[in-house]
Order: sequence, then C-alpha cells, then structure tokens
Amino acid sequence: MIKVGDRLPDAVFKVRVDDGYGDMTVAQIFEGKKVVLFAVPGAFTPTCSMNHLPGFLENREAILGKGVDAIAVVSVNDHFVMQAWAQGSGGAGKILFLADGAAEFTKAIGTDLVMGPLGIRSKRYSMIVDNGVVTQFNLEPAGGAEISGAAAIMGQL
Repeated sequence: MIKVGDRLPDAVFKVRVDDGYGDMTVAQIFEGKKVVLFAVPGAFTPTCSMNHLPGFLENREAILGKGVDAIAVVSVNDHFVMQAWAQGSGGAGKILFLADGAAEFTKAIGTDLVMGPLGIRSKRYSMIVDNGVVTQFNLEPAGGAEISGAAAIMGQL
C-alpha cells in the first residue's frame, strides 16, 4: 500500500472536459502542484455524498488558502457517474472528479477493496500530494469519514 514518501504511480483517469470526456494523467494533475486527493468507495453512496464530499466542498476555500492548488476526488466509477455526481453535489468546477473505472490507480496504490457483488471499490482515504509525492496519507479504517475528512486534512496543511 502507498505510504508517505512514495511517488504516485502513473495512471490515467477519465474526466469531464469542455467538449465531452478526456484523459488526465497523474503527471498532469500532480506534477509541480500541491493537491489534496480523497477517495470514496462509490459516488452517490450515503457516507460519500452526505459526509465526505460535502466536507471538502465546505472547506474548499480554506484548503486552497493553505497553499493547495487543487482538490480531487477519485472513485472506482465510470466518468458518466462521476460527472453526474459532480453536477448533483454542486462540486462541478470546484473539485476535480476523477473516474478510475477499471480501478487501475486504486490497485496500483494498494487501496482496492472487494465489496462482494459490488466488485472492486476503493478504500476510503485522503492524502496530500506535493509534486507527485505523498506527504500525508489518511486511511479510514471503516465506516465514517473522520480520519480522511476535510477537518483532518486542514490540520495537516
């Protein structure tokens, strides 16, 4: 599993772009930037939609004000689901919604989780990434979003 001091592996995410959908690489997102990344088991799920994502939306300006260039969320969902979640949550244009549909990034960093009939999902976590290197990593043990939530990240910036 990824840890503090590790460089993020190469991966490609699907994202919404002006004229549809496109690819965005780890290098494009993280190189030369300080980024807060958090992961959820699934878009539209109760804890993800009512607790984890809203905390980052509510604290967005404060997080960016601490020298962070961007906030991104990743989930093992396709780009259509992630775009619908971005729009439905009010997060479109505020947080970068990264679709890891085949769980390639999630598996590469060792946060994949088999959830029975739901298949492979991501464990819930947050991290601070500085120029592609993990400087903080907060893995949620189970259930809520306290260890990996916006308040925890605010205390680490």
